[in-house]
Amino acid sequence: MLKKYLMIFLVSMVPIVELRGAIPISQGFQLPLLQSYIICVIGNMLPVPIIYLFARRVLEWGKDKKYIGKFFTFCIEKGHKGGQKLKEKAGNGLFIALLLFVGIPVPGTGAWTGTLAASFLDMGFKKSVLAVLGGVLLAGIVMGAASAGLFSALFAVF
Repeated sequence: MLKKYLMIFLVSMVPIVELRGAIPISQGFQLPLLQSYIICVIGNMLPVPIIYLFARRVLEWGKDKKYIGKFFTFCIEKGHKGGQKLKEKAGNGLFIALLLFVGIPVPGTGAWTGTLAASFLDMGFKKSVLAVLGGVLLAGIVMGAASAGLFSALFAVF
């Protein structure tokens, strides 16, 4: 069982998959939802400070390098694009917008992208981490409910 928890912890740290994929995997392993949720939140949040503090600098440094330049440029453009979308839609409610951007589990809107966008917007470390944490908690609740079959049960009634 420890191996399964370790696997969902590691999966929750992987970009794109993150907690949104790790919680359904944990339910496929028939692990308790609450413990899985806590482990996935911790795993998803672990890279966030590192992404905020260093990713932008590394991407800027590598964007003109021969072998990694295209990928780094793609990441910079994705961060700028995500940041601009948030800024346009949010106005003064940037904190809530970032929280919802991270919290609504659709492709490309997880903690990694949200944190990178926040760093491009110079949102502030503490504010960014708290908004991303709120979003990760929200996404975990949504994915936990979906994985537990609550949405299927609701739609079967209607």
